[in-house]
Amino acid sequence: MSPRPPRRRRERAVTPPRPGYARLRHPFAPQPGFSGDEIAAMHEAALRVLEELGIRMLLPEARAIMRAGGALVDEDDEMVRIGRDMVAAALETAPRSIRLRAADPAHEQVFEPGAMLFMAGSGCPNVTDQLRGRRPGSSESFVETLRLQQAFDVIHMHGPSAEPQDVPIRQRHYMMMTEQMANGTKPLFVYSRGQRQVDEAFEMIRLARDLDEAGFADGVWATTVINTNSPRMLDRPMARGIIDFARAGQLALVTPFCLAGAMAPVTVSGALVLQHAEALACITLSQLARAGAPVAYGGFSSNVDMKSGSPAFGTPEHMRANLGSGQLARLIGLPWRSASGAASNAADAQGATETLNGLWAALLAQATVTVHAAGWLEGGLAFGYEKFILDVEALQMLAELARPAPADTGALGVDAIEETRPGGHFFAAAHTMARYQTAFYRPLVADLSNFGQWTEHGSRTADQRATAVWKSTLDSFVPPPACEGVRERLAGWTDDRIRAGGAPPED
Repeated sequence: MSPRPPRRRRERAVTPPRPGYARLRHPFAPQPGFSGDEIAAMHEAALRVLEELGIRMLLPEARAIMRAGGALVDEDDEMVRIGRDMVAAALETAPRSIRLRAADPAHEQVFEPGAMLFMAGSGCPNVTDQLRGRRPGSSESFVETLRLQQAFDVIHMHGPSAEPQDVPIRQRHYMMMTEQMANGTKPLFVYSRGQRQVDEAFEMIRLARDLDEAGFADGVWATTVINTNSPRMLDRPMARGIIDFARAGQLALVTPFCLAGAMAPVTVSGALVLQHAEALACITLSQLARAGAPVAYGGFSSNVDMKSGSPAFGTPEHMRANLGSGQLARLIGLPWRSASGAASNAADAQGATETLNGLWAALLAQATVTVHAAGWLEGGLAFGYEKFILDVEALQMLAELARPAPADTGALGVDAIEETRPGGHFFAAAHTMARYQTAFYRPLVADLSNFGQWTEHGSRTADQRATAVWKSTLDSFVPPPACEGVRERLAGWTDDRIRAGGAPPED
């Protein structure tokens, strides 16, 4: 019997649309940074800290809520000691799955363990790019960074990338909320800068999105970040924010900022104990303010440079703290917020390494949302436009790992192996020709050409190419249809409040 000749059939082209990155799930099993016994010991130590040492709460209403819930409160020193039974009860009522609403239903999210969401660098007082240099954040840069967030669907939640310092702080929330809703369709961010500002931001969401009270209560329309004043203190605006967001049914991302060696013990495990204690205290306050209120565990622990005192990111300690935070979040069963970031002053190799290390740690720790995932420089003092684009490239590559790799009979490529002679190549194989247009990730900014081609095109480095990407993105930006009419619906309302003097932040 003669051998069967190789098959030369032409395969039908496989051109499925490449999916976007609007909804992602973690592709890998969570990885530990500590043993199970060590994590249990951290949890026990945190409960001891709350019971025996307590946390200082500066807001009288917060202390009153905690006292009514069974805590021991000393009004003289404002210390609140919280029993483990109170913590356990709070963890029972805190939701495990939270619906994040958005103007565009395609951008709605389910905030729960296993979800993989990213936010851009946030809260930066300065911005920088290669065309205009480093400068204070302004209305212009706030809008530009919002539009960059909206343009890439691997960024899932809006954040205040650049602080618009040219707007008086008592009026800033009017501008920030208007521009978020006039330029974007993703879950919104609201600063906790006092009850009046928060209430007005919520009212603006209802007006802009034409929501009645029931519609606003149907899921979470706004998130905020709650940072404790480590060690063991919760200031007035943050405690106020926990209470206000809980009562309004909106999401508080509770995030102690425990830098080992500065605001926390110098060991990673000690920093995690303090972080865990502070987070549990805030979660308990949230649930006492309103049982079942949306709240997330958060961790942003890293270390400082012991020579300068400056915060460090992407370090082995930062990565180990991320892994441990994930374990502590899984122990109590809540979705959780992590953070990446960079201490570098430029969009250089150091900045890329620091951010990538933080991102990989958050990925392996199964963070529900990773904040400061793109654009963060100088330890949060600047938002970099080129850095944002380079980080988005990294995020999209991670997002590709969340897509299942085809492994069906056709994908196994036996026909292609049979068709190709030993020592040959697969460029012209039918299997390749049917799939090459969608087989691999197409870079946003990376240049995969050889040295000669790269030289012919101007020898541009990655940050130079990133400049062209952000510039073209902003030049071509058009607000989505869901943003139409927002300014008109809000104009009269905001004008009246600006004429009345605005709403000052609370100290």
